[in-house]
Amino acid sequence: MSLSEIKWDASGLVPAIVQDVQSKEVLMLAYMNEESLKLSQETGYTWFWSRSRNELWNKGATSGHKQRITSMSYDCDGDTLLVKVEQVGPACHTGSYSCFTKPLQLAGGQEQVAMASEGSDRFAMLAQLEATIAQRDAERPEGTYTTYLFDKGVDKILKKVGEESAEVIIAAKNQDNDELRAEASDLIFHLMVLFRERGLPFDAILSELKDRHGKPTTNKMR
Repeated sequence: MSLSEIKWDASGLVPAIVQDVQSKEVLMLAYMNEESLKLSQETGYTWFWSRSRNELWNKGATSGHKQRITSMSYDCDGDTLLVKVEQVGPACHTGSYSCFTKPLQLAGGQEQVAMASEGSDRFAMLAQLEATIAQRDAERPEGTYTTYLFDKGVDKILKKVGEESAEVIIAAKNQDNDELRAEASDLIFHLMVLFRERGLPFDAILSELKDRHGKPTTNKMR
């Protein structure tokens, strides 16, 4: 990234969109000046310029909700930055995972729009599930099962993955597709919780499958 190609506004600022590298959720929008951009590049964590306080600020310095940068890029016009991060805790000062939590009504109603989206992408539910798990991880709302899993840690999550794998096998052996559907759903959910806990984006799994596609398989039997 060349600073000479960034188009700063009249105040010497450029908007920076911050995105969770795992869930792909847009977390917040803030502004950088040349100094905060350099600090972000040098430290690997996000620094911004506060327009209200007129000072530099390091995201998460007081709250602990830091953003480790995995990549930075700018758009075709050079007037907007995209910063992909590993988010610790909520990104929003309100305690929400993302700052973008207030929906606007669209023509036809939100329910119709949601249905159209699901119809055009049969795997949309996996993306929604990944985003929800990321939100639970960040906000840790009391009383939710996902919060319980994250609070207990990786050993508990692994135990559940093992249990659900066994349940899938039993359901298949019982030739009960209703049971298999339910148990397979439980297994996928717990696997995605594990991916989040380990910081492994679901896109990495899809990329691995894509890389394997069409390649000769290895016979592991001896």
